[in-house]
Amino acid sequence: MQFGVAGTPGSWLPRGERRRYSLLFLCAGSRRGFCGRKHSKPFEDPVRKLLIAFLILPASMCLGQTDAASFAAELFRYRVETNIVYETANNYQNKLDVYWPDETSHPTPVVVVIHGGGWVEGTKEERVLEMMPYLQMGFAAVNVEYRLGRVSLAPAAVEDCRCALHWVFANAKRYNFDPSRVVIQGGSAGGHLALMTGMLTPAAGFDRECRAEGDNYWSQNPGTSKDPRAAAIVNWFGIADVLDELHGPNAKGYAAVWVGDQANADEIAKRASPINYVTSDVPPIITIHGDKDALVPYEQSVKLHKALDAAKVPNQLYTVPGANHGGFTFEQNQKAWEAVRRFLAEHVSGLRGAPKP
Repeated sequence: MQFGVAGTPGSWLPRGERRRYSLLFLCAGSRRGFCGRKHSKPFEDPVRKLLIAFLILPASMCLGQTDAASFAAELFRYRVETNIVYETANNYQNKLDVYWPDETSHPTPVVVVIHGGGWVEGTKEERVLEMMPYLQMGFAAVNVEYRLGRVSLAPAAVEDCRCALHWVFANAKRYNFDPSRVVIQGGSAGGHLALMTGMLTPAAGFDRECRAEGDNYWSQNPGTSKDPRAAAIVNWFGIADVLDELHGPNAKGYAAVWVGDQANADEIAKRASPINYVTSDVPPIITIHGDKDALVPYEQSVKLHKALDAAKVPNQLYTVPGANHGGFTFEQNQKAWEAVRRFLAEHVSGLRGAPKP
């Protein structure tokens, strides 16, 4: 039994285009779904919203009753802790949500999910259903928010996501995460941040404000002395070259808003571009990208993966023929997730329900 999220993903589309893709649906043709938001009622926590969204779909459109009951029981195995402050920067509290199996004797793999929205829009709550394929494979999940452009200009979002990764490693024992099996996933701007978060090291200078509970920042700088490493990166049509989106035919307003009118804008854009951090030490990377993407040029992903090939980094560029910026058909989406599962099965050990590579 395989679960996919149809229409993956769409929250980073312009608001006028977002209606079609603003929710992640479990079955093609269904327009029912939920975005997990914090409520006071216990039945409305994010995992139960996942369950409700799953159960209200007609069985004939999705799975048999046995499979539905099995997956419902699986969801109730997960504990949820929401809106944990992982960093305070510029007087802004960055928060994340944690989903982890309640009863397990061994450390579990964990996916760090980073939302998109051109670095200027979006919320972590919009990405709740995106975690479902990972839960099926036995992952815990950490759903991350970061400072948008209206709070802090570039490269603040990169700094925040690096600190979120530090938080995952610092809290691995508390939530039974396996630090050797950390996967980072994101789409569009979230894909860019997933790439940056997984490819960087503290030497790049983005980690200076990252510290965990109990760190002594009077006598040392914890953010530069620790080096959290991801096992793999799953990039859904993320921006690989920010500078390319500031000038010329590929220039986009959202990139200009994120970088702002800072005096060294071009230098910041270069420093915040994954294409400039390709080395033989970066983790395995899979990119899913439509070759007719009107927002993030497909050629950026082609260039990135050529560089990865040259550096002999395990990688895969999965091309969705004729597809735009997300909004894939159900069949396209299922095939893309199958490619993701196979890639992760090859590079992350011991995943439940993953196909053989």
